[in-house]
Amino acid sequence: MAKKTIDDVEVAGKRVLVRVDFNVPLAEDRSITDDTRIRAALPTLWHLLENGASLVLMTHLGRPRGQRQPAMSLAPVARLLHNLLGTSVHLAPDCVGDEVEAMARDLLPGQVLLLENLRFHAEEEANDPAFARSLAALGDLFVNDAFGTAHRAHASTDGITRHFPHNVSGYLMAQEMKYLTEALTDPPRPFVAILGGAKVSGKVEVIENLLEKVDTLIIGGGMAFTFFKAMGLEIGDSLLEEETLGVADRILTTAGKMSGIELLLPVDCLVADRMAADAQTQVVARDAIPPGWQGVDIGPQTTRLFKEKVSGGGAVLWNGPVGVFEIEPFSTGTFDLARAVERVTWESGAITILGGGDTAAAAAQAGISASRVSHISTGGGASLECLAGRTLPGVAALDDAD
Repeated sequence: MAKKTIDDVEVAGKRVLVRVDFNVPLAEDRSITDDTRIRAALPTLWHLLENGASLVLMTHLGRPRGQRQPAMSLAPVARLLHNLLGTSVHLAPDCVGDEVEAMARDLLPGQVLLLENLRFHAEEEANDPAFARSLAALGDLFVNDAFGTAHRAHASTDGITRHFPHNVSGYLMAQEMKYLTEALTDPPRPFVAILGGAKVSGKVEVIENLLEKVDTLIIGGGMAFTFFKAMGLEIGDSLLEEETLGVADRILTTAGKMSGIELLLPVDCLVADRMAADAQTQVVARDAIPPGWQGVDIGPQTTRLFKEKVSGGGAVLWNGPVGVFEIEPFSTGTFDLARAVERVTWESGAITILGGGDTAAAAAQAGISASRVSHISTGGGASLECLAGRTLPGVAALDDAD
């Protein structure tokens, strides 16, 4: 899946249309509460500006469902981007139309135009050909640096590529694909994967794909209780996806028949009488969860087991927290695991990859910065699709590397 990047094309004097992922969280006062995605795109934008390009940037924000929603305007993004880039960033009144085309035509090298929210138009998510053509009219070269939307065949990620002689990736997209594809094709051994989060249903294909590639697959988080139930254990009031019990049973059976593959589930867990910071808690074995109690974190014995596996890994892939880390008393297992991932990166030189917004948030709350692990993915859904072995439309549409 190697693709051409901005290093492979001449950009001087060109209007470069860049699909970025600036879908950032906003507070009630419309201030940006996490600018990670914007900062992740800066190396690409700086390179293009320093090499004589003008920029037309396009992104979505939130879910306006094809309607103009003032609360989802990109005005806060334009203001922050102005400060980060150190140059004026003009916000267009829309993302298509005569006025926007005139603004794009008038750009001089070094200038930046940010289009208004793509998803104010339903045609964006519908991958409408006419809408894609209107977007394409705004630039001379297309660059996709929005890994977070690469799993969607939208007008700004797929349809638009039919109107340019060259479609290349930015540095962020290239970095994401490098780490995620190398993790699946030729990882340093042992290859340890940790899958957490609430639901089995969203990760069935990921689990099945990783079982073919890893040495150890660790399953934690809420979805572990569905596996417990499939094993015949009582889980109290813990999270359960009854519709995936058959899937969990099939995965357990498949893993049991595979030689050289270790599938690990928690052996003990922290349970609470309710989902609250002041709840009553106790640590119990996985086969001793009392009625009326619910699992909220891995237990200390499990934490030691999981940390031991991580510390011996040559490559560690982690997607999904192993407990309800947002509530402080239930965060211990996830935070301890995050620190173990950080430690194996620096002490042993392991390749460590964190995928998904919740995983990144948990690592940040544990005090782990992006510089302390090999890679933190900016695209939760896209990274899961990639780990499931699926082709990402936004990547497939780009020019193949020679």
